Amino acid sequence: MQKPDCPASLNTSPSGVRDADLTVLSQTMAQCCKNIKETVQLLASRHKDIHGSVSKVGKAIDRNFDAEVSAVVAETVWDSPERQKYLSETIVEHLYRQGMLSVAEDLCQESGVVIDMSMKQPFLELNRILEALRMQDLRPALEWAVTNRQRLLDLNSTLEFKLHRLYFISLLNGGITNQLEALQYARHFQPFASQHQRDIQILMGSLVYLRHGIENSPYRSLLETNQWAEICNSFTRDACALLGLSVESPLSVSFASGCMALPVLMNIKQVIEQRQCSGVWTHKDELPIEIDLGKKCWYHSVFACPILRQQTSESNPPMKLICGHVISRDALNKLTNAGKLKCPYCPMEQNPSDAKQIFF
Repeated sequence: MQKPDCPASLNTSPSGVRDADLTVLSQTMAQCCKNIKETVQLLASRHKDIHGSVSKVGKAIDRNFDAEVSAVVAETVWDSPERQKYLSETIVEHLYRQGMLSVAEDLCQESGVVIDMSMKQPFLELNRILEALRMQDLRPALEWAVTNRQRLLDLNSTLEFKLHRLYFISLLNGGITNQLEALQYARHFQPFASQHQRDIQILMGSLVYLRHGIENSPYRSLLETNQWAEICNSFTRDACALLGLSVESPLSVSFASGCMALPVLMNIKQVIEQRQCSGVWTHKDELPIEIDLGKKCWYHSVFACPILRQQTSESNPPMKLICGHVISRDALNKLTNAGKLKCPYCPMEQNPSDAKQIFF
C-alpha cells in the first residue's frame, strides 16, 4: 500500500524535528549565550573592582605578621625536663578551668604528668556549678555559697545575697502564681538586712506590681538578662579567691601578654642586629628594654630605687629609713660612710642599722 505524501506545511528535518521547533531552539540558545556572556562580563567587572583591595590583603598580612619568631625566644628555654613538666601542668590546669576535662586527662596520659585528685576536684565542682548557672539553675551555686558562707564573709563577698536576689527575681518573673512562694523565699534576706537594706526594699516593693507584670512596672530593670552573666563572673571570682587561684588562667594571661610584647620584641631584635650590639640581648631573666603591657597585667607592686634607678629584688630589697624615705639596700650601702648615713632627701643623719626592710 502506498503512503500518502505529507503536506508542505509539515516539513520536517531528517531527524523528525520540525523546522519551527529548530528555529525556537536556536533563538533560545542564542539568548542563553547572550545572558551568559553578560553575566561573565558583569562578574569580571566586579572582580576587577575588588581585585586591587584583595591583592593588598596578603601584603598587609606579610607586613604586620612575622612567621619567624624564634629569634626572640631562648632556644634552651624548654630543654629542662622540670620546665617541660611545669608547662604541661600549666596547660592541664587551663584545660580544667575551661571544663575540658577529657582533653586534660588525655594530655596527662600522653605527657606523663600526674595531677593529684585534690587539685582536680575544685575545678570539677567549679565547672559543674558554672554549667548550672549558664542553664539558669541557681541551686548548686546556692548550696556552695551556704556551705562556704563564713569564708565568703571573710572576703567581704556579696555572692550569697546576689544568688538569693536572683532566685527571688526568677520567682517574680513567673507572675502572680509565684507570689506566695516569693514571700516565703524572702525570709532568706534576713541575714543580709543590715548590709543590703535598700536592695531588699526594692525587691519587696516589686511585689505590688506582680499582678500587672514586673515588666510593665517601674521595677522592670530587675528583669535585665545580663544579671546571669554577672553572677557567673561573681561566682568565678569568689570561688577562685577561696581556692587561692587567679581569676584568669595563667596560661591565657601569659599568651595575651606574649601577643602584646611580641611586636616590640621583634623591633628590638631588628634594631640590635642593625646596630651590631648583639651582646645586649642575653636571653636571660631580663629584657634590654621595658615593655608596657598595661595595668591589666600588673599583679604586684614594683619599687624602683630613686637613687640607683633600678628595680628592687629579693637580694636587693627596699629599705625604709627613720625619716620615712625608702631606698634600695644597695643604695643604703653606697651612701653609708663611717657607720653613718645621711638621707639624700632630708637630709637627716641616722644609723644605717635602723633602716627596716619593706615587704610587699
